[in-house]
Amino acid sequence: MLGYTHPACLEHDTGAGHPECPERLGALLEAVHEAFPDLEWIEAPRATRGQLLRVHEPELLASVLSAPLLGTTRLDPDTVVSPGSPEAALRAVGAGIAATEAVLHGETDVAFCAVRPPGHHATRDAAMGFCLFDNIAVAAAHALDRFGLARVAIVDFDVHHGNGTQAIFDREPRVLYLSSHQSELYPWTGAGNERGVGNIVNALLPAGADSALFRRAWREILLPALDGFAPQLLLISAGFDGDRRDPLAQLALGPDDFGWLTGELSRLAARHAQGRIVSMLEGGYDLHALREGAVAHVAALLAGPEAAPAP
Repeated sequence: MLGYTHPACLEHDTGAGHPECPERLGALLEAVHEAFPDLEWIEAPRATRGQLLRVHEPELLASVLSAPLLGTTRLDPDTVVSPGSPEAALRAVGAGIAATEAVLHGETDVAFCAVRPPGHHATRDAAMGFCLFDNIAVAAAHALDRFGLARVAIVDFDVHHGNGTQAIFDREPRVLYLSSHQSELYPWTGAGNERGVGNIVNALLPAGADSALFRRAWREILLPALDGFAPQLLLISAGFDGDRRDPLAQLALGPDDFGWLTGELSRLAARHAQGRIVSMLEGGYDLHALREGAVAHVAALLAGPEAAPAP
């Protein structure tokens, strides 16, 4: 397993009091380094303009990459760019591309990208929901175009629906997008009847949903769909804001739930994708919960399919 990150991701300044703050990544990296001191980390490269244009419009690139030289600018009420944002955004996307290449070239089976800003709300033409570029969508498009894969799955367990990722691929049958998320919560998308071309599967969870409901949704709806798709590569939007302590949502999950799901995903990746997984950090806004969730996730990635519980 390889880890990807970059110091520039800490320089994306969202302003005082913003939940998507540099301390998030600092806390996660500290926890993962402490728990897994032998994990090899690689400095993420910059994404190129051509790689970004696979999923984004030129106007979005211009709005993000022309960040102010001083202070901050809001692209929407929640989404901020500052002088350090362009480099952070390019490195966050670049991490996913580099990790995808490493996995598909056989340099590693599994990679975890500890980066910010997150990505799954960014659409083709708009930054939103703390997200500037859709990091995981660019990685998926790279796998399709550069490596000619026929089936790439994106699994999203962030508490918020990844509206950007879904919208980018809802007419692309080579990509399966699966998401569990809290209903009646930002960005208020991801209904069960949003099916794309048969490649979108959403499972909504009511506020207060606990481990039993979360695991049932995955066992009965999402994991069977993933198994049937038989992906050649599995990408994970790893958000830890479903934890009961998170201030921006109302699910009642804990670190064991993220570890359990990661083990199940590892089993399916071993069955269909030669074990190839790239995981990218999305949300998680309570620092203690984020630390513990990320450690549980990485532990399960390192343990692999052999450690996953029997179905």
